[in-house]
Parts: sequence; C-alpha cells; structure tokens
Amino acid sequence: MADAFRRAESGTQLLARLEGRSSLKDLEPYLFAEEGSPVHGDVIEFHGPEGTGKTEMLYHLIARCIIPKSGGGLEVEVMFIDTDYHFDMLRLVTVLEHRLAQRTEEMIKQCLGRLFLVNCNSSTQLLLTLYSLENLFCTHPSLCLLILDSISAFYWIDRSNGGESLNLQEMNLKKCANFLEKLVREHHLALFATTQTLMQKSANSAESFFPLKLQHETDTDYRPYLCKSWQQMVTHRIFFSKQCNSGNSKGFTVISCHLKRNHVVKRSFSVAECGVQF
Repeated sequence: MADAFRRAESGTQLLARLEGRSSLKDLEPYLFAEEGSPVHGDVIEFHGPEGTGKTEMLYHLIARCIIPKSGGGLEVEVMFIDTDYHFDMLRLVTVLEHRLAQRTEEMIKQCLGRLFLVNCNSSTQLLLTLYSLENLFCTHPSLCLLILDSISAFYWIDRSNGGESLNLQEMNLKKCANFLEKLVREHHLALFATTQTLMQKSANSAESFFPLKLQHETDTDYRPYLCKSWQQMVTHRIFFSKQCNSGNSKGFTVISCHLKRNHVVKRSFSVAECGVQF
C-alpha cells in the first residue's frame, strides 16, 4: 500500500513532505522539562485520571497553534483525532475569543480553518483513519501537530475482543503505534496523545518503568498497560493530577519527564474561562 502511494506521489507532494515544517519549540515552554521542546519527531503522552486537565491543556495547545503569528500564535495546522468524543468546539472557540485581539467571526473562522477534526469509534477505524491521512500530511506542509485523544480509548474493548490471546488483544494498537511512528518520522510531525489511568502500579513496579532519578522525582501512580510498540516510541511523558489543597489557587499539577534524557520538571496550572494559565 505504501509503495503504491509513493509511486502516485506528485512532485508537489514530495516537496511539501520534505520541506521543513514550522518549529513548535515555542508551543508551551512551561510544559516541558527540556528547553526547545517539542521538536519534530517527538511523541508526547499526557497521562492521568479524568478531570485532571488533559483535554483543557490540548485546547490550550491547539489555540497556540491556530492563532495567527500577528496575534502571538504559531499559525500552523493541527490534526485532532477524537476517540473519546470529548472534543468541545464551543469550548475551543471560547478560549480563542479570550486570546484574540481581533475577535471577529471571520478571524475565528480563519483560526478554525487550521484545525482538522476526525472522530473514531474503534481501534480498527482508528487504524484505517491513520492510513487515509497520509496524503493530507503530504499536501499540507503547515500541518505540524497531530493530537490523539485518547490512544487508550479502546483498551478494554480490544482486550475483550482478543480473548485470551495477548497478540490479538494488542494487534490493532500495535499497528496504530507502528503507523503513527512512521507518520511522525517521515512527515516531521509532533504527536500528542492522551492515556487514562486504568492501572495502579504495584509496590515494586516503578523500577521497571523509570530510571532511578525519575523514580524519586515523579512519585506518580503510574503503570504502563499499552503495547510495547507505543511505550518505546514515547519521548516525553507528562503526568496530570488535581491538587487536593483547596487553598492553592493553582488547581492542577503536571510532572513532565523527558524520557530520553532523564529530565523532570514539575509545574502547577489553573483552568479559567480563558483556558489554561500557568
């Protein structure tokens, strides 16, 4: 299939695919443990329970991308794949209205014109959707960011459908992860994907999942449960939690880990009508 696609690729598409995409290093410096992140090829996982600000953070990042440079944004295109059916267009418009100096209907439409939204209701549909999107990445050199909310949405369904065979349970997700890695690598994208906290770590489980430094600095209730293909391609993992201390004006916390360089940073943020505020 890929060979046939390459043969059909036009010269214009080839140039669009190979020319440098816009940098995302100024997307949100407070979110990363490493200065200058994210770069093309990064795979960032947002992990945490429901209600910890993951989707709000995605709205924040989308707004940063699709707002024009004249308004302080990056003016790049975003592909959002919604598997949880949680995406709220009105919420995104509200965030845009608070951040745009020129809050006209035409300006909002221009911003939303840089957002591509797709819904998927099964891992099979997700896989087919990813295959179908490759031509879009070829023909849109300003399409720099791919967001998947969430990649863990079909975990229990796939486990049930796979019976007692681990290979069958993970088959579709492995294929999705492998093709996502191909898209990110060949088309110079950055990928953000969310995962829900479905498993609690056992007493000694952290030793296998983090280098020694990250074990002590993260202090998170994390146990990976998705396939190894996904675990191995993640470059940054950002843990979201809700602060219990009501006296703190910052209601949420992120612990951002650069997995390749063992760097960790902890930040607090709040969510207001205008969106995320660090």
